[in-house]
Amino acid sequence: MGKRKQDIILENVTIEAVAAEGKALAHVDGAVVFVQFAVPGDVVDIKVTKKKKNYMEGYILKIVSPSEHRLKPFCKYFGTCGGCKWQPLPYEMQLQAKQQQVYDQLVRIGHLDVPEIQPIVGSDKIQWYRNKLEFTFSRRRWIHEDENPDELSETERLGLGFHVGRFFDKVLDIDCCYLQPSPSNEIRNFIRVYAIEHKLSFFDIREHTGFLRTMVVRTTEKGNVMLIMCFYHEDEKARTALLDAVAEKFPQITSLYYVINGKANDSISDQECILYKGEDAIYEKMEGLRFKIGPISFYQTNTEQAYKLYSTAREFAALTGSEVVYDLYTGTGTIAQFVSRQAAKVIGIEYVPEAIEDAKLNAKNNGIENCTFFAGDMKD
Repeated sequence: MGKRKQDIILENVTIEAVAAEGKALAHVDGAVVFVQFAVPGDVVDIKVTKKKKNYMEGYILKIVSPSEHRLKPFCKYFGTCGGCKWQPLPYEMQLQAKQQQVYDQLVRIGHLDVPEIQPIVGSDKIQWYRNKLEFTFSRRRWIHEDENPDELSETERLGLGFHVGRFFDKVLDIDCCYLQPSPSNEIRNFIRVYAIEHKLSFFDIREHTGFLRTMVVRTTEKGNVMLIMCFYHEDEKARTALLDAVAEKFPQITSLYYVINGKANDSISDQECILYKGEDAIYEKMEGLRFKIGPISFYQTNTEQAYKLYSTAREFAALTGSEVVYDLYTGTGTIAQFVSRQAAKVIGIEYVPEAIEDAKLNAKNNGIENCTFFAGDMKD
């Protein structure tokens, strides 16, 4: 038998800066060490998981001395869930780190001569800001360290939530997510309880079996809700009973869809979205413009921040009214229509035909006549 590789433990390492993808970095004996969930100023013991010639990767074994900047994560799933990796880092430091990454990509790596970079325009909200989330059903949820797998029943192994980082087939069961406002959590938790009580089978990602596959919740600033339930196969009786129960429990769901998705992946952009009850879309308003959002339409996931983004882009464009503007990957035509009053003509291009139809309808309803939209690949 070969020798077992000895664990490498780095002690009393001072974290120096924030790196990409939720990691931070330090230097040990001339090598860079990347560490997840660390904050500049932390003094930590690190277990190395990967060692290369010029760098190492690892995770925190022990926080010897926490940074003065370190915050307590607000979500109990922090560290297991694949999202929100910078919760211990103050938001201002997050913005500074992201700005530095952009600068490094352009200047240090791209060797470009760029003008002075203006500060990032931050979001007013760092919780409850998303207008769209997708959740996955799993027959084999993520098992926590304090749980004994042998003591869990089949029902207790069921989960509805997010994929765990690095594991495509593991889903973390979530009861509260701080990303999307109410009633997102309430809808998801109701569906989980209903499914278990009525013995509806959860999807097995490896074996491709089960009934309940994914669900998508979309919300608007005015409180309208779209729910898209995705089933792996058709079972009309079970499907109808579930959708009726959800619609009765949550009257704020103004648009209720379902999809029968029997293919290998979860994406529904190429699937038929069937309207079960309510309106065929939800609507969002921005600066007097009204945008239709269908089940597969693209819309910026942070509505308030989208307005800041579009306003800044329009300001920087400094349009005089004589230009032809091309809006590539136009989605439902939000940016195109947002700048249309300052341009002679706007041409939007998008590869999703349904989004183009929404964009055309949006422009017509908003009384905009100088926007033209085409469906097609960008390389056409």
